[in-house]
Amino acid sequence: MSVFAYRDGVLHAESVSLADIARSVGTPFYCYSTAALEAHYRAYANAFEGQNVGVCYALKANSNLAVVRTLAALGAGADVVSGGEMRRALAAGVPASKIVFSGVGKTRAELRDALLAGIHQINVESIPELEALSEVATGLGVTAEIAFRVNPDVDAKTHAKIATGKKENKFGIDYDHAREVYARAAKLPGIAPVAIAVHIGSQLTDLAPFRAAYERVAALLHTLREDGHDIRRLDLGGGLGITYKDEQPPELTDYAAMVGSITGNLGCAITVEPGRSLVGNAGVLVSEVIFVKQGLHRRFLIVDAAMNDLIRPSLYDAYHGIVPVEEAKAAAAPEPYDVVGPVCESGDTFAVQRPLPPLAPGDLVAVQSAGAYGAVMSSSYNTRPLIPEVLVKGGAFAVIRPRPSLEEMLAAERMPDWLAG
Repeated sequence: MSVFAYRDGVLHAESVSLADIARSVGTPFYCYSTAALEAHYRAYANAFEGQNVGVCYALKANSNLAVVRTLAALGAGADVVSGGEMRRALAAGVPASKIVFSGVGKTRAELRDALLAGIHQINVESIPELEALSEVATGLGVTAEIAFRVNPDVDAKTHAKIATGKKENKFGIDYDHAREVYARAAKLPGIAPVAIAVHIGSQLTDLAPFRAAYERVAALLHTLREDGHDIRRLDLGGGLGITYKDEQPPELTDYAAMVGSITGNLGCAITVEPGRSLVGNAGVLVSEVIFVKQGLHRRFLIVDAAMNDLIRPSLYDAYHGIVPVEEAKAAAAPEPYDVVGPVCESGDTFAVQRPLPPLAPGDLVAVQSAGAYGAVMSSSYNTRPLIPEVLVKGGAFAVIRPRPSLEEMLAAERMPDWLAG
């Protein structure tokens, strides 16, 4: 049963009424469920039981410290893609020995910080990065244990903006160049190439692209070992999708069995890096109806959340379910609404001609599947304050990121001397 369910006619997160949270913190706000986070992580742990597999949560999906700490307390490591995310992971209690640093544009300062922190592995994505890392590691007198992220040229069959494993994408080392790159790395000071990494995209709902990529990586592993490299780890990335509307993602047990069938005899430690599948359906965005505007051809439901709060529908044409917080009466016939926000952009649209029960100003709606790539991608466009994030556990809730006041937003900026006064 979903942790977001109606009780006595009101949508709850676990045992907390979303209407009560709205009265306490105002709208819009994000709400996450501890029970859902824990259940999703344990599903991974249970699926891979008996395999030498570590789960490193991909912070880019939702990097709130309380969310990260909830997962870290269960044993999760972290996959980070910036120095800031690494600092967040450490601050949330993830051991440095469980942190993997990915990303195509790491700066020398970030590489230095990662080496000083003693993280588990740096996933290198280019020759210039390799050479920079060698210089930094040598200067510190340490050896960096690395993987090369290999681009297997596999079509993930996902949205073009979240596909990462085709040869035209910016990520990784071309598969056909991998042998020469590993040979080059083995000769550089301060570098220990001990792993292979791969990641082909996110929101995948079919195991076939994963299998194709992993089989290519396994073949490369044998070749590299024949070349004399001590490859003892495989980083298989993340990307398993969730249900937003009617998608049917693979069962985790089937995914784990596929991973085991390919890697079980390789003698490697395996890392997987789920993000969306841990947090996506653990969160909702709650918003209040401001106006119902009846046009000549459309009825617009204008809510107080906007594209700056949840950009996925505008950026990816993404579908998110929308439901009333107060349960609709059985006799209430759905009506088509365009659900839009107040930002001065036509793209500030959450849904087009979405059937919803009759709604009026002051009513609350919940945008579903908003735990991933929601708050973490938000902005203060139109000088709209970042909205609160709330974490629920059982019958309690806590604000884990408060809404800044307009005064606080303005105070963060500085006037130059020639404009002062």
